[in-house]
Amino acid sequence: MRLAILSRNKNLYSTRRLMEAGLQAGHDIRVVDHIRCFMDITSDKPSIHYREEEFGPDHFDAVIPRIGASVTFYGCGVVRQFEMMGVYCVNESVAITRARDKLRSLQLLSRRGVGIPVTSFANSPDDVKGLIREVGGAPLVIKLLEGTQGIGVVLAETRKAAESVIQAFMGLNTAILVQEYIQEAGGADIRAFVVGGRVIAAMKRQAPEGEFRSNLHRGGTATLERLTKEERETAIRAARVMGLNVCGVDILRSGRGPLVMEVNASPGLRGIEEATGRDIAGLIIRFVERNARPNHTQTKGRG
Repeated sequence: MRLAILSRNKNLYSTRRLMEAGLQAGHDIRVVDHIRCFMDITSDKPSIHYREEEFGPDHFDAVIPRIGASVTFYGCGVVRQFEMMGVYCVNESVAITRARDKLRSLQLLSRRGVGIPVTSFANSPDDVKGLIREVGGAPLVIKLLEGTQGIGVVLAETRKAAESVIQAFMGLNTAILVQEYIQEAGGADIRAFVVGGRVIAAMKRQAPEGEFRSNLHRGGTATLERLTKEERETAIRAARVMGLNVCGVDILRSGRGPLVMEVNASPGLRGIEEATGRDIAGLIIRFVERNARPNHTQTKGRG
């Protein structure tokens, strides 16, 4: 098979591992920097141009998108163009944009009955007290809508601190979410890695002492974790609601059951492979082998 990985950097661990797994399986695989692509949008012969090449409908059998959060709009435009050309995309453009919009994704998960932390959202500084009240008061978590890897996430331990931080963000016209703080999670969360509607691996991420964010980029540690049946079902349902074939579902363990914090459309492979010892890249390639065929892309999920 001829496979393309949409990635800004072929030396990134996740990109490199997917390349290695694809080559080991005997496929012709290459990395395409989606930001360097431009699209010929026409009804009779849509195509993608990359450097001096033109990619037509028969150039690749499948595309594996690794779209960074900072280039979601353009990257998903490139994925959509491949879809228009009938090329199979592991994660579809609609699903990626759905998951990247934190407000939209939480609303969709809520509508489908998937457990999430109590969350509030407002546009006006006049609503600050209401925002705090709806999530049960301090301590609470304030998140930038556009933040990634734990950046733009603040724990406000008192009502006064919460009011000050929320007002400061609103004064900068920055969109934020206010969420309840799940004390019983103890600064840890679970990353369930879902491929093709199945949890193939899971790890527990623990925040370092004095930190509440468990992201590995923030110094958190990862260990192999065994999920309960409810946690496994929650991860699978969350992936299905987003319409993602490959994703990382981040779950908090709370007194009322598993709560989904986020569904990541381009989850990193290093942490999960090192923590579990599983060949995650190889499992993704095998999923592509089973599913890649022309015009097989279809919009999954709802909303």
